[in-house]
Amino acid sequence: MFGIRYYSAMTQVVLVGFVCFLCPGMFNAVNGLGGGGQMDATAGNNANTALYSTFVVFGILGGAIVNLCGVRYTIFGSGFMYALYSASYIFLNHHPSNASFTIAAGALLGVGAGILWAAQGMIMVSYPREEEKAKYIAVFWVIFNLGGMLGGILPFAINYNTTQTKNADGVYIAFVVLECLGACLGLALAPPSKVTRSDGSSVVLVKYTNVGREAIEIIKLFLNPKMLGLLPMCFTSNFFYTYQFNHLNGALFNMRTRGFNNIFYWGFQMLGAYGISKLLDSKRFSRRRRGFIAFVLVFVFFNALWGGALGVYLKYPAGLPEADRMDFKESKRASGYIILYMLCGIGDALYQSLAYWIIGALSNDNQKLSRYAGFYKGMQSFGAAIAWQLDVKVVPRNQLIANWVLIVASAPFMLYVVWTIKDHSEDVTKTIGGSDTEYDEKAVAANANANNSVDASRSA
Repeated sequence: MFGIRYYSAMTQVVLVGFVCFLCPGMFNAVNGLGGGGQMDATAGNNANTALYSTFVVFGILGGAIVNLCGVRYTIFGSGFMYALYSASYIFLNHHPSNASFTIAAGALLGVGAGILWAAQGMIMVSYPREEEKAKYIAVFWVIFNLGGMLGGILPFAINYNTTQTKNADGVYIAFVVLECLGACLGLALAPPSKVTRSDGSSVVLVKYTNVGREAIEIIKLFLNPKMLGLLPMCFTSNFFYTYQFNHLNGALFNMRTRGFNNIFYWGFQMLGAYGISKLLDSKRFSRRRRGFIAFVLVFVFFNALWGGALGVYLKYPAGLPEADRMDFKESKRASGYIILYMLCGIGDALYQSLAYWIIGALSNDNQKLSRYAGFYKGMQSFGAAIAWQLDVKVVPRNQLIANWVLIVASAPFMLYVVWTIKDHSEDVTKTIGGSDTEYDEKAVAANANANNSVDASRSA
C-alpha cells in the first residue's frame, strides 16, 4: 500500500514541493529582504545578475540535462548550489568590501537553479492528468511558498531585538542547513518510469534520448511559434521581483519588518495559487475559455498593482532614509504599504500559475514539457538578469515604467498562445531512455488500458 502511495503523481509533486520549500524557498527569503539582507544592495544585485545570466543558459539546457541524467541526481546536485549561495553572505558579512565570493556563488547557483527548475517543471505539469494540472500546480505552489514564509520568520525572529542593518550570521547559517536538507531530499524522488497518475495510467513512457537529439530539440524551441509567443511572458515573469524586493520592501522598511512582510508576501502566494487553480481546473468552461478568463484576471490585477506602486513612488521617490524606515508596529503609517506588498505576492502566484498552466496545456509528453519548463525558466532568467543590473544603473522610476510596459506588451502574445489551447493535449509519445527511466512493456499495456478505461467512463 505504501509503495502505491509513494509512486503516485501527487506524492512526487509534494516531494518536489518540499525540495523547493527548502532550496528556492530559502533563496526567495534571502532575496525578499532586499539586497540579500544587506544594507547596501549592490553586492546582492551583482550576484543576482551573475545568477540569472548563467540561469539563462542552463535553464534552456536544463530540460535536456534532466532528460539525459534523470530527476533525482540533477535535483540533488543542484540543491547544494543554493546552500553555497547563502553561505557566501556569511563571508560578505565579515568582508563587506569583497563581494567576489557572493557573485561567483550566484553564477554557480544559476547553473544549479536552471537544472532544478527544469526538473521541477517537468514533474509538476507532466505528472497530473489534464483536468488536474492546475490543482497540482497549486499544491506545489503552496508547499514551495511555505519555504518563503519560514524564510521570513527566521530573520524576523533573529533580528527582532537588534538594530543592525544587515542579517546576523545565524540567519544565513539556518538557511544553509535547510538548503542542504532540501538537496538530500531530491534523492527521495521516484524514477518517472515508476510513477502513476490518479487514474492508474503511467506518467512516462519515454523515447530513447541522447545528446544529439536533445540539442536538436532545444533548437526547435526557438522555431516553435507557441514558444516564441510565450517569450515575452517568460521574460516578464521575474522581472518585477527586483522592484518589489528592493524598492517596496527594501527601501521603505527596517530589517525586522522586511522579514515580517515576507511572511505574508509568500503566504498570500498560497491563496493566489489556490484561487486561480479553481478557475483553471473548472469543468464549467472549455480549457481555452478558462485561459482567457484567467488572463484577464491577471492582466487587470497587475495593472492595479503597478498603479499602487506608482502612488508609493510619487510619495517616496528615493525610498526612506535608514533611520526613518517603517516598522510593522507603526500600523497607521505602515499598514497600507505592507498590504500592497502582500498583494504583490498574490499577483506573482497568479502570474506563475497561469504561465505553468499554459505550458502544461500544450503537451502531456514529459520530455517535451521538461524542455518547455527549461525554456520558460531560461527566458525568465534573461529578464531577471537585466532587471537586477538595471537596479544598479537605473533610477527606480524607470524600473517601474519598464515593469508596467512589459506587462502590457506581453499581453497580446499570451493571448495568442491561449487561443491555440485545445481541450485535450497531444498524447504522450512512447519513448525509452534517460538515466532514471526504465522501459517496461507491461507499463505500456497498463497505461493503454487505463487510458481506454478513462475514455470509456467519459463517454458514459
